Order: sequence, then C-alpha cells, then structure tokens
Amino acid sequence: MQVLQLQMAVQPDPAEVGRARAWARTRLRGCGYDPDAPLSETLVLVVSELVTNAVVHTGCPAVLRLVFPLDVEAETPAVRVEVADASDTPPQRRCAEGDAVGGRGLELVDCLCDRWGWYPDGSGKRVWCEIDRERPPTAASAGVQAMAV
Repeated sequence: MQVLQLQMAVQPDPAEVGRARAWARTRLRGCGYDPDAPLSETLVLVVSELVTNAVVHTGCPAVLRLVFPLDVEAETPAVRVEVADASDTPPQRRCAEGDAVGGRGLELVDCLCDRWGWYPDGSGKRVWCEIDRERPPTAASAGVQAMAV
C-alpha cells in the first residue's frame, strides 16, 4: 500500500503541543480532509495527547509523523499518528482521580483509536495509533470530542 508520510520535529517545550495541533490541521487540510469532520478533530486531539506525553514525560525532543494511505481501496484505510522520542521509558496508562488535570491522555487515545501501541525504536521508543478512515464516530468518541472543544 502506498502512503504519504509527513513529519515535524518537536522540541521539549509545552508550547510545541499547540504548534503540533496547528501543523496537523494544516496537513489534514492539505491532504483533502475536512478540518471540521469528526476524523480530523479526533486526529488533532490524538496528536495533542501523544505530543503532550512526549514533551511532558520525557523532556526529550520528539518527531511527530502522520501517515496517510493513498490507496482508498485498501482493506483498512487507516490514518496513523506516530510520536518517536529518545526516552526508552514505556508509556504508562494512568488512572486520573476526579479533578486531576492530567493522566487521561492514553485513556483518550485508547477510546478514540482503532489500534494503538508502542515499540522500542533505537535508543528511544515510538508510540503509534491508527484510526480507520471509514469508521463512523461512536457515541463515546463523540462525547470525548465534545469535551475537547
């Protein structure tokens, strides 16, 4: 299957999260995705969560990559988001308490994505997730998207 890969470098600075969201929106629009469609909103939210994890929990530079399938006839035409960083510490799902301001990122990724995971990559790791393009939004993902607005 042919794919289009786009990537940007992310510095270990929380301000980079907003830059990553804006970059992702621009790239989605450039690839023909409606920026207001549920898929685009979900992808931008997932980018935000994965970049936040890399910036906040590793303190290392990272690389954000979006991978778009060019073959719309593919059996699973998924869009893939990857964040690679130089930390070898595995991502940890946390259980956030009531009013906690953090600790929900990987739970959101798990709810919003069709598949996600991580693997060692050189001296660091790569966290990835995939969202099927043709999947209709679920009630759970619509509710999470509404919370993100």
